Amino acid sequence: MAQNRPAHTIRLGRISAAIWANQNGQNDVRFNVTITRLYKDDGDHWKDTTSLGRDDLPIVSKVADMAFEWIWNRAATSGSDSTSEI
Repeated sequence: MAQNRPAHTIRLGRISAAIWANQNGQNDVRFNVTITRLYKDDGDHWKDTTSLGRDDLPIVSKVADMAFEWIWNRAATSGSDSTSEI
């Protein structure tokens, strides 16, 4: 079974944005973004969370801006009309 993978990932430090491509019936691609923060649990295992602290927010803002730019460029090069939703 194939595992779903993001179309693109942006990472700055422990903040990551995964950009997911979703295709609708008319061959248009719509993008969704999930933003997560990496942390270590009590052991040495890395986990991720969507819970963000105050000090994470400037980096989240930058990652979100970079994700927006990546999506905008994909819509512009594909000739898709999906930029009207952005």
